[in-house]
Parts: sequence; C-alpha cells; structure tokens
Amino acid sequence: MSYTLGQAAIAVGKSKATISKAIKSGKITAAKQDNGSYKIEPSALHRVYPATAQLTVEGERLETPSETVANSNEIIELRVKLNAAQERIEDLKEDRDQWRLQANRLLASPATQAKEAKGAKSFFSRLFRSS
Repeated sequence: MSYTLGQAAIAVGKSKATISKAIKSGKITAAKQDNGSYKIEPSALHRVYPATAQLTVEGERLETPSETVANSNEIIELRVKLNAAQERIEDLKEDRDQWRLQANRLLASPATQAKEAKGAKSFFSRLFRSS
C-alpha cells in the first residue's frame, strides 16, 4: 500500500507542502505518476517522519469523561434548581386554576346576575324616560 501526497501528510501530521518539499529535496523517495501525483512508500515516508497516532471518534469519545469533579457539582446544583422551578410551576398552575374557579363562581352567582339585571333595567328605564 502506497500513499498519495495527501494521505502521506495526514499519516505523519504534516502539510502536503512539507511532504512535497521533502520529496523534491530527496529526503523522501517517491515515484511520480503519469497524472502528476506521487506514489510514496510508507517505509520511505516513516524513515523521515514518524507516524502520528490516528485518533478515531470512538477513541476520542472514550478519552473524554462525561462527568468530572468540576462539572458534577454544577450538574447537581442545576438539577436541584430545575426541580425547584418545576415545583414552583406546579404551584402557580394550581393557584391559576383556583382563581379561575373563583372567578367563574362569582360570574355565575345569583347576586351578580341580579345586580347586572337591576343595572340593565335602570339603564333602560332611564333611557326611555329621557325620550
């Protein structure tokens, strides 16, 4: 298996320009293809530049802890605040429902309806008297 210029650069953690300069100066032997690209043997490349460790996403994920001491305290504090906020929301919903029931009872009470009816009669009676 041979490398292209780009693959060689990735394999050793260098730029393509650095690898190209090393080929032109003779530090690395490479065969030039008909299409102008280079065919670089891994042994020739790694003789000059050591291979870098290829981290995969899985390896990187395993190296990164999901919780540390620094953020676990913050997580606990935020969970406590979230629970308190949810309890407050539930209390406010209960208060809202109680106020709504009380308002509906007051609107539907006979005393309120009588006052509205009396007010309506007196208004109309005053309206018809003046004409």
